[in-house]
Amino acid sequence: RAWTLLAGAGAGQTQLDDPQVDDEAHWGHPLDMHLATKGLQGWPKLLLEVWHVDGWGRRGLAGYGVCHVPSAPGWHRLACVTWRPRPTRGQRLLGTGGPRLRSPEAAVAGAGDRFRLRTEAAGTVRLQLGILPRHLGRFGVAL
Repeated sequence: RAWTLLAGAGAGQTQLDDPQVDDEAHWGHPLDMHLATKGLQGWPKLLLEVWHVDGWGRRGLAGYGVCHVPSAPGWHRLACVTWRPRPTRGQRLLGTGGPRLRSPEAAVAGAGDRFRLRTEAAGTVRLQLGILPRHLGRFGVAL
């Protein structure tokens, strides 16, 4: 790959929110990474894995989402649409949760790679990212 993580965490876990009034969870989790590259292939993406906890404390997958990291400097508001594999009727009736991907990285695969997988929409994660690019003009990226 052309991209290397020089500093910061490449993966992490955020805190839990328990929305009491509406179905909107709020969390603030800083992403602080310093990346270097030798080329533009494999532009960085954020892979989100959203989980929920039910009234009995059982964890279940709420959805997967993938967003490209913007190349322009400044603050960016992103809407990352999430999806999840559709549970079978039996899984819905038993409340056992639905199927999950064997590897969350499979969520990055294109729709053509998931053509046999039945999915359903799972909501939207709204992100605010501050981007500070440096030396991308060397690769012809207009800033």
